[in-house]
Amino acid sequence: MDAGLSQMQRRSVDHWNSLFKEGILDSQYLELQELQDESNPEFAVETVSLFFTNSEKLLDDLSSDLAQQNVDFKRVAAHVHQLKGSSSSIGASRVKNACIAFQDFCRVKNIPECLRCLQQLKQEFLLVKSKLENLFDLQKQVVAAGGSIPKMQPSE
Repeated sequence: MDAGLSQMQRRSVDHWNSLFKEGILDSQYLELQELQDESNPEFAVETVSLFFTNSEKLLDDLSSDLAQQNVDFKRVAAHVHQLKGSSSSIGASRVKNACIAFQDFCRVKNIPECLRCLQQLKQEFLLVKSKLENLFDLQKQVVAAGGSIPKMQPSE
């Protein structure tokens, strides 16, 4: 194995481990990867890409909902619940946790705190999106250079 490929693989593993150490991903992401096999090698990437697309729409909807004169908190709560479920299903733990805090403020109909939570949620979403896109790019580079991506577990 050439040094360049070895270095790419090391960067990929280091990036992978940082996602878990920073609490960006949790063990549910490992479960998602377990569903990936030779018949569907892009399962995790495709699932996460759908999460990105759906989440962007939900975040836009939440922004619109909270900008209304009379906020429909049931609708806001439903969007937050949906985002919490989808983030949980891919292991995006910081997004999920931001949704939990957001739900608490929806229950008490606190618009300023809901707006603050929305900003936090957007930041967490952009972070997980950026980090996962970087991971996928690193993994593509490794494969393009003739290497393989082993099934990984986060290091302790």
